[in-house]
Amino acid sequence: MTLTLGMVTIDSTDPRLLAEFWTKALGGEIDQDYGEFLILAPGPGGGPAIGIQRVPEPRAGKNRVHLDFGAEDRRAEVTRLVGLGATELEEHTIADFSWTVLADPEGNVFCVGPAHG
Repeated sequence: MTLTLGMVTIDSTDPRLLAEFWTKALGGEIDQDYGEFLILAPGPGGGPAIGIQRVPEPRAGKNRVHLDFGAEDRRAEVTRLVGLGATELEEHTIADFSWTVLADPEGNVFCVGPAHG
């Protein structure tokens, strides 16, 4: 038996607003629209699809799972994401590995580090 990752789903009080941010951030588009549940196609960088589902309550507390992205120019990408509506939260460095913690417009935390591969 093999398990594959097909989609990561984000809870949201306003799925369309959040989809607007993530489609611009990832360079993708809404692939399937079920009203209360949207599926975003992977952008040019690939990866799993992103689902955004309506929930009645705003996010509270820290995410238990978050997305990690890589970028050739991390600082430029962080600046671009902040321009789209993300909030820069923290910078971290361990040895020669650095990453930036951000939050999307609904407060869901994600990170941008160096490009891999």
